[in-house]
Amino acid sequence: MISCDVGQCDLGPPRIGFLLAKTGDAYQLGRLTIYQRPKRHRMRTTKPELRVLSRQPATPHNGPTNPRRQLESVDHTATTINIETRPVLSGQQSTSNTRTRQYPITINTTTDKRDGDHSPFRQSGNVSDQGATNGYDRGVSAILDVDLLAFERGDRQQRAAVVDGVRRSLTTGFVYTSHDLSTDMLDTAYAMLKQFFDLPAEEKAGAVVPGSNGQAGYTGLLVETAASSDSPDWKEMINWGADIPTGHPLQTRYPDRYLGPHLPEAQVPGITSVLIDFYERVLDLQRRFLRIIAVGIGCHETFFDEMIRNGTTLTRAIHYPPMAVAPGGSHVWAAEHGDINLITALPRATSRGLQVKTDGGWIDAVPPDDGVIINTGIMLEYLTNGVISQGIHRVVAEPGQSGDRYSVVQFCHPTPWTILQPVPSCIDEQNPQRFAPIEAGNLLDQVLYDINLVEDARRVG
Repeated sequence: MISCDVGQCDLGPPRIGFLLAKTGDAYQLGRLTIYQRPKRHRMRTTKPELRVLSRQPATPHNGPTNPRRQLESVDHTATTINIETRPVLSGQQSTSNTRTRQYPITINTTTDKRDGDHSPFRQSGNVSDQGATNGYDRGVSAILDVDLLAFERGDRQQRAAVVDGVRRSLTTGFVYTSHDLSTDMLDTAYAMLKQFFDLPAEEKAGAVVPGSNGQAGYTGLLVETAASSDSPDWKEMINWGADIPTGHPLQTRYPDRYLGPHLPEAQVPGITSVLIDFYERVLDLQRRFLRIIAVGIGCHETFFDEMIRNGTTLTRAIHYPPMAVAPGGSHVWAAEHGDINLITALPRATSRGLQVKTDGGWIDAVPPDDGVIINTGIMLEYLTNGVISQGIHRVVAEPGQSGDRYSVVQFCHPTPWTILQPVPSCIDEQNPQRFAPIEAGNLLDQVLYDINLVEDARRVG
């Protein structure tokens, strides 16, 4: 027998639940769609569908079950399922006339690729139930792959399923999403950036922007240092943002925050227009994804729109040289850390190395070929009162891994005068206010100091 229960996800008809089934020493995480229609004050359940997304070693499951649906058991051949239904009268559950019906189910033991399925998300990573954390139901310690376009173009049920998938995945601080970024644009940007990083060190040094504290232009090897480490990261990077009009109040008040692109046009002709296009397209993606998060925390979906308009969003291209040529054995590509901003987007990396810290340990972040990695930052943790925690991660080469690694990440920031204060929907008796209000620009200053980027106050090197 396979013992099953359904995690609560009350979306209205049709309803989508999340199934954890135990067979032998393995759990199977699946999606259960239950179509319900009112008839004579009853909720009639028909044609449930189950798709198993992954198999993992057995772990305790303590998640909630939906009181209207109690999944009893299915045969190990996975051909039928018993579902108990109760009438609903005037919005309340009746304790009489309980019925149990048996329905066929379909099992797919490979990862759901959305081919003809229209599933709003897929699941990747390790399955591990650890109970509720920071107000979210920690159904699984895994990174889900959600469909941004399903949220934007789908019906109410599809939108709600995407929101729920993001909420669940962000218990890790990470989520994958589909996107509509141009492959040609990504290819061109990565090729031009590699051309820059292949230049001699003295030519790259010509792209340094003094006084930018790592927020514009080139930053060399062994400079940025995670707050948790005393060994600088084995990486070099180039950073750029967007211009705002001269005389804009933000530029007047925060001149060190709005430094312009400062890209190495002299070294790589044409790179400025390509990377500014990259910046704008990824920022649009981040703005759209923040709307899912806004709905998930009980805010209007445009909650973040004005906050990030003319924000200090920063794009960073990173070159991680081979570890074999690193000086000494104490360095890694990037030590354990969390990002400072709202969310970070990584459209592509040229090799593995990114790992995410979960309750069950470190897991690899390996998105689908068509996926963008999104992770949460410290500023979002402040705004959500810890309901959404920062995604703790690192970048490390596997034993024996040779060669370089390239990635381009974009840190989505609010305007520096934004007051980061927990939203009321994330504060209750079980989760009282944890963070005092702070200006986003002041929080950024503190973190830049902590990670060794303030040029006249370096703590390492």
